[in-house]
Amino acid sequence: MDCEKIGKMIYNLRKEKAMTQKQIADLMNISDKTISKWERGFGCPDVSLLPELSQIFGVNIEELLSGKIVLNETVGGNMKKLKFYVCPQCQNLITVTADANISCCSKKLEALEAVKANSEHLLMIEPVEDELYVSSSHEMSKEHYISFVAYVTGDKVFVVKQYPEWNLSFRFHKLGHGKLYFHCLTHGLFYQLI
Repeated sequence: MDCEKIGKMIYNLRKEKAMTQKQIADLMNISDKTISKWERGFGCPDVSLLPELSQIFGVNIEELLSGKIVLNETVGGNMKKLKFYVCPQCQNLITVTADANISCCSKKLEALEAVKANSEHLLMIEPVEDELYVSSSHEMSKEHYISFVAYVTGDKVFVVKQYPEWNLSFRFHKLGHGKLYFHCLTHGLFYQLI
């Protein structure tokens, strides 16, 4: 750990929050001299204090330990670059349009890699007036089911959460050309073109 880098970061984060050393120290039940020592690079926070510092400043513990915050390049929110993250523990679904450090249930998540749907996982899409009717005969048991379906165009995304023991069928308005993404709990993320 580079105490000097961490100290500069703590100083900058504290200034961003417009807080004094005393205010931070009071929140953490430590002395303001300790905060001063950290900011001058004469020591680093104890590991047991990192979660509290992380919460106060709104940064990840990893960033605190590295002493730097990595900012993403502005990408304009193009939905075609949408990435999907699914927690293997609780099935939480998270989407982002740029690089991100995502964690859930205390584990770091990796973006899912979509593969083109094969005949076993192809969804049926039927036009009905100005809507598309989506259905599937895919197994929907607690152990093996499609957890979500997302229709993604350049500027829009429509997500339908699915649950075990439901029949997969729903309608959505035609939004133009795009991709239909869907996540099989057992086999991963698939897509098909619309």
